[in-house]
Amino acid sequence: MSRRRCCGLIDETIVCETFIPQGYSRWPEVIVQLEELEALRLKDKVGLDQVECAAAMGVSRATFQRILGAARSKIATALTEGRPIIIQGGNYTIKNRVFECIDCRHVWEVEPCSAGGKHGYEIDCPRCGSMKKRRLDKGQWGCGEENL
Repeated sequence: MSRRRCCGLIDETIVCETFIPQGYSRWPEVIVQLEELEALRLKDKVGLDQVECAAAMGVSRATFQRILGAARSKIATALTEGRPIIIQGGNYTIKNRVFECIDCRHVWEVEPCSAGGKHGYEIDCPRCGSMKKRRLDKGQWGCGEENL
């Protein structure tokens, strides 16, 4: 019996879930999982090396390589055969988002489910109520008591 694959961390949910080629064909669609799309984003769009990508997703380098290989194969199949791409499902966890208020400099973390489905621009500062904020990556914020 094979081992259950570990959860990959993804930065956030996607904007578009379906890509359909012009002159839609009768080929069945290609299903790309969310962690596969995240692997493509980190490696091919952001340009991180595999060790950095694996760390960002919270998986081993070998697991990252398998996820990335599967994603690239699926995308290549869809593009060369003119098949629709559906992005859905997978084994993933969405990362918490970290914001810094521009007005009061307060830093806080928001869990995806605690935001009630809100996008970042809809979340106000818990300290001063300002809507002026910037999103931080985990490596950008300090570890002082006030920042947690």
